[in-house]
Amino acid sequence: MSERVRFAPSPTGYIHVGNTRTALVNYLCAKQTGGSFILRLDDTDSERSTEAYAEAIREDLTWLGLQWDETFAQSERMENYATAVDRLKANGRLYACYETPEELELKRKVQLSRSLPPVYDRAALELSDADKAALEEEGRTPHWRFKLDHQTVQWEDGIRGTVEVDLASLSDPVLVRADGTLLYTLPSVVDDIDYGITKVFRGEDHVTNTAAQIQVYEALGGSVPSFSHHALLTGAQGEGLSKRLGSLSIRDLRAQGFEAMAINALLARLGTSDPVEPFTSLDPLVESFDESHMSRSSARFDPAELSALNAKVLHHMSFDQVADRVPAEVDEALWQTLGPNLNRLGDLQDWLAIIHGPVTPVVDDADFLSEASGLLPEGDWDDDTWKAWTGAVREQTGRKGKGLFMPLRQALTGLDHGPEMKHMLPLIGPERTKARLRGEAA
Repeated sequence: MSERVRFAPSPTGYIHVGNTRTALVNYLCAKQTGGSFILRLDDTDSERSTEAYAEAIREDLTWLGLQWDETFAQSERMENYATAVDRLKANGRLYACYETPEELELKRKVQLSRSLPPVYDRAALELSDADKAALEEEGRTPHWRFKLDHQTVQWEDGIRGTVEVDLASLSDPVLVRADGTLLYTLPSVVDDIDYGITKVFRGEDHVTNTAAQIQVYEALGGSVPSFSHHALLTGAQGEGLSKRLGSLSIRDLRAQGFEAMAINALLARLGTSDPVEPFTSLDPLVESFDESHMSRSSARFDPAELSALNAKVLHHMSFDQVADRVPAEVDEALWQTLGPNLNRLGDLQDWLAIIHGPVTPVVDDADFLSEASGLLPEGDWDDDTWKAWTGAVREQTGRKGKGLFMPLRQALTGLDHGPEMKHMLPLIGPERTKARLRGEAA
């Protein structure tokens, strides 16, 4: 069946590799099933949410190629949530509570001291109308809890298999704060119902929330989507990720010169049984997506692994895939020469600088280089010139192998590695070649 899925970031910071992995999994599922990928901005936290972060999220997803089919912000739908609140109050599932945070904390400490689970005792349900009026006379404003049915909720999780949660072990969740603002649960459920969400991919930290949310879906008369909870991603040392951890934000990785497809290819495979491959488009990831391959164990995101994969992705990219991001002088032939030696696209500038100079030659044997210079071919140079020249030098000097090629490469490029010299020599040209063989920076 075609799935309707959603990615629901809060615009309170930049998205990082952890929540981007969630976005990617949702996108791949939608595209593989011919469904819809919906971007929902959870911006009900008016103090911390900003349009700047919302725009950054949209920009980062677009750069990654994770284009949404529909989008909306929760701040646009407050009337819908108010209607749902009224409905839950009317059917007795949402009840007013007047305890202060300090009183709730005291209850919690007492329960723990008696070796009891710190679950809300539902004392507010015993309040009469007169009790409530008296508390409000004191200046108290209620917060509102959803009354859970104390039963075991079970679902077949696409990643974790059969999951059971005994709701009697949980506190009735607060859906509306005393100041009237909403917590995550209610708007999320209302949106899923209204937008026909059929499947929810999210982190394993939401498993317990899911059990309570299932009852909210049912209380509002909505269809309950299927759920898949993936293991959380950690940093290279096993540390947790935060969207305010700049070094692993998508924005920062992009600034460091990483390719979008390197990030996608790595994130799609982390925590799965599938090999990481240097894909240059999302198509093969869509075709091969299989949530049953996702492990319940956390996976580590290692920037060193991303760096190695980034180089491989660049080496597999055609000129057409980079043409709009390279200097005007780089044509298909030059891309084929330089591309296989790049770790990041920005490295192109380093190789262009080597071609155009100035380069400080590495000279260990000036006499050999002088003799080699005298054997340089006349006329126009092409890809055959290097072979003809080094053949003449070998015949004249008796040198061969590394002893022949390395001194020439080091003198002409200042490096002991790089693109094939048969391609580089014509690009460097006769004048710069002769100057560098003389040990001059040119």
